[in-house]
Amino acid sequence: MFGGYNFKEVDVDYVADADPHTIHLVDVRTEAEVARGVIEGAIHIPLHLIPFHVDEFPHDKPVIVYCNSGARSAQACAFLASKGFDNMHNMAGGVVAWARAGKPFTTLT
Repeated sequence: MFGGYNFKEVDVDYVADADPHTIHLVDVRTEAEVARGVIEGAIHIPLHLIPFHVDEFPHDKPVIVYCNSGARSAQACAFLASKGFDNMHNMAGGVVAWARAGKPFTTLT
């Protein structure tokens, strides 16, 4: 729980093993961070722009949010949970944990 709102924490294996068609993966890092690589299938919405994109988040499948370490993505999850989303998931450890686990990165097209 973060800021009084509930969301789930998931690990990098959960994200890596998920069917990309059954999740909504969101990267909330900055443009400069994203330029170094993203997780395959992620869409990029910087944290400060999340409030302007609330209508783009689905209610019918898990929304998994990540950042560099898991702190900013937890903020995004808490914000979206405050807007009525009960399907928010924070990827614990962010891309730091993803890289440590040897998971692959790609670039946005």
